[in-house]
Amino acid sequence: MARDEQLKQQWELVVEKLSNQFADGDKLDLDAIIYLIGLQELGQLDREFKKDEKVNLMHIAICKLLEPYGYYEFDYVDDDGWPHYKIKEQLPHLKAGEQSILMKEAIVNYFLETEFID
Repeated sequence: MARDEQLKQQWELVVEKLSNQFADGDKLDLDAIIYLIGLQELGQLDREFKKDEKVNLMHIAICKLLEPYGYYEFDYVDDDGWPHYKIKEQLPHLKAGEQSILMKEAIVNYFLETEFID
């Protein structure tokens, strides 16, 4: 199977499983999935988040997702339990479609590693 086709199938499996678990089957988009990963990484599931905290959750997820690609490195967890990352390498300038593919690939890899999908 071609790499692109495999990624597409794995992505659709991630979307389906997460949508069923968190959105009563309504299809989650890329941003919603990134947000869920941020929640998972922070681990503070029993509270409400302000708008700026929601943006920070997405940032945590993006850093975590792109860490294996060498763009970010985990640095420390602050006193409030929020993980912080440092930039190792600037992201290349990518077109919107290329960014989407990179993030989908990173998300699929994240869920393969956590054994949410296989």
